[in-house]
Amino acid sequence: MSQFLQYTLQGLAAGGFYALAALGLAVIFGVLGVVNFSHGACYMLGAMASALLLKNLDLGFWPALVVVPLLMFVFGVVIERLFVQWLLKLDPLYNFLLTFGLTLFTVDLMKRLYGVSSQPYEVPAGLRGRLSLGSVDLSSYQLFAAAFSLLVCAVVWLVLTKTRVGMIVRASTEDAERSRALGINVARWVTPVFGFGIALAGLSGVLAAPYRAINADMGSNFVIILFAIVVIGGLGSILGAVVAGFLVGLVEAYGQGYYGQISQVLIFVLMALVVLVRPSGLFGREESA
Repeated sequence: MSQFLQYTLQGLAAGGFYALAALGLAVIFGVLGVVNFSHGACYMLGAMASALLLKNLDLGFWPALVVVPLLMFVFGVVIERLFVQWLLKLDPLYNFLLTFGLTLFTVDLMKRLYGVSSQPYEVPAGLRGRLSLGSVDLSSYQLFAAAFSLLVCAVVWLVLTKTRVGMIVRASTEDAERSRALGINVARWVTPVFGFGIALAGLSGVLAAPYRAINADMGSNFVIILFAIVVIGGLGSILGAVVAGFLVGLVEAYGQGYYGQISQVLIFVLMALVVLVRPSGLFGREESA
């Protein structure tokens, strides 16, 4: 029983991180309809930026939690203005190919600049210990990352669903012509939403930096898991991304604990089962013809 509880808490800790990382992907798709395959590369850039800020400017983890998402927001705005905006009215496949190409370019650029070796990054002071409750033992940093991720997810959901800004953003993208007729400047909102989704990817990269290997390839496999999460939760569903993130974290933890090397296979088994039973995902909506 204590072993099961250990795996459950580990899964919830990992799930908070997955939920935050998938949230940006869900926001971009839900608001813009763009399948952003470069999300894993942006996650990698967030982790890499935090390591470089520490190495070159002695800027530690806590400032990086603010600085790196801001930098990634600017990066996302530039990408949207230069490339994405011209393809929004076309088949979504074009933006998928664009972001796939951006991924290849970004990963190769990082390899050429910093090599393939992992960049060092220490766990921040104050979070290096472990929390023990009887036979259950967890890293203090993992608990912090899970709680912080859950807090950010809750704030994003509240902003998009309960505030005037969130309603304007959703209206601007779900029915652009009617929104313009009501005096809403639709173009004003599309760009910052894309930048915000990229900023969330960068933030998840900062959180990953202290306990994951920071290198150019770190986002390559990670983005596949993120897509599995948003498919399970429902494409474009904010609540679905969060719930599926925690669910995948639990499946992975139980898989690592009880089934060894097939833990990630179980994630895609879960995705297949969900798609077979409910093709739109757990919280997704069936598209009307």
